[in-house]
Amino acid sequence: MPFAIGGNSRIRTNIPAENAYNSLEISNRNISLRQLRLSTGKRINNPGDDVAGYITSRALQSRNGAMKAALLAVSDAFAITNIAIEALDNLSQRLMIIKDTASQAASGALGTDELVSLAKAAYRMAQQIQTIVDTTVYGGRQLLDGTFSADFVIGMNAKYDLVTLSVDLTTYNVDYNIPSGSFDIKAMTSQHFAGVSNLDLTSLNAVSSTDLGIFSTTQINLTIQSLNQALQNVNKVASLLGGISNRLSSQEDLLKAQITNYNAAISRIEDADVALEQLELIKAQFLQQASLISLAQANANPQAFLQLIRG
Repeated sequence: MPFAIGGNSRIRTNIPAENAYNSLEISNRNISLRQLRLSTGKRINNPGDDVAGYITSRALQSRNGAMKAALLAVSDAFAITNIAIEALDNLSQRLMIIKDTASQAASGALGTDELVSLAKAAYRMAQQIQTIVDTTVYGGRQLLDGTFSADFVIGMNAKYDLVTLSVDLTTYNVDYNIPSGSFDIKAMTSQHFAGVSNLDLTSLNAVSSTDLGIFSTTQINLTIQSLNQALQNVNKVASLLGGISNRLSSQEDLLKAQITNYNAAISRIEDADVALEQLELIKAQFLQQASLISLAQANANPQAFLQLIRG
């Protein structure tokens, strides 16, 4: 800190000028700092500005980056789940048409030709079910063929351990709650369609005038029961995915709120208060001008004492 020193007749040292110069340097440095903060909008531009604040803000930024990555993963999982739900809903409608067709075929008023026509029409719906399974794709992977399974990172705990959510659409997923333990909806290949034993939708195409097969009077009741159970199983799986979708929606809202709050915390630590920095800049500029005047005056003092030598 500077001290006012007397004995100004000692012209070799000129301490007042040194004090004025040091004050000028401090003012210049302060002006430079305020201008940097105003130009960048940041109070902390390097670790030296605030050691503790720098560490805290970097930790918050790291955490925020992880949450943004998790938000992207949640969006992917949300998209996959909703695509699968929509496909299952469409599939359920096709299966309902098949069941209604079988119920219509149970009427004793229909002849053989009518039953065959109903079976062929139902088989076309079965083919459409297969098309739904084949074309429900995300990221180059089929979602409903019984093979899709993926884990999505939806968050991280304090130790940065991953918090994951599984979207499991494999055939033997126990969460489907299917009595047979298997949910296969490949209509053209499965002999246990939608987890119902011995329900083979390709049998619809085998119905003929000489062999009514699953539309015969002895089998039609079992056919209707099996189709009804298959429809219930499809709806169970859609409901399971609906629950996952709701959880993902909730997690998405949470992550967005957390990211906003972290951004606010980082801003409070790192960003410059423009009004305050402008105030400090004006003060530093005033002190700079005062230091320049004082320095000029201090440098002029020795000139007066030189008159003693000249005299």
